[in-house]
Amino acid sequence: MKVVICRSKNSNVIINNEIYNSIPKGLVVLSCFENNDTIEDILYIVKKIVNLRIFDDDNHIMNKSIMDIKGRILSISQFTLYADTKKGNRPSYERALKSDLAISLYDKFNAELNKYVPTVTGKFGSDMLVNIANDGPVTIIIDSKNK
Repeated sequence: MKVVICRSKNSNVIINNEIYNSIPKGLVVLSCFENNDTIEDILYIVKKIVNLRIFDDDNHIMNKSIMDIKGRILSISQFTLYADTKKGNRPSYERALKSDLAISLYDKFNAELNKYVPTVTGKFGSDMLVNIANDGPVTIIIDSKNK
């Protein structure tokens, strides 16, 4: 499982020219699953996300987590995170889990996040416009296979 985490001042996802979901201050999490991902990968990533100290304290030092600031999460599925660009110019997405299997892991992932932080999503498999006001910018990539 791979995620890209963006610290955000505010963000939203638009589907069919309408705001589908939005968050104030918090995190935008782009996620992708691969063939051998399990619930253990999800739990590892969730623990990392909710405990990452990437929000400023009173001294402007990144020392607070999303839970400390009572922020929110916008979770977006993004199979392109496992793009393989080694050969040619057309990325291969063979490592990305097929959508009929990935959706259940994505749902479990969001349910686990929601246990700690209010989490809203995009619509799995839809064409989405994701607007991220990347604060900092602070962007972190975590792969559950790199523990």
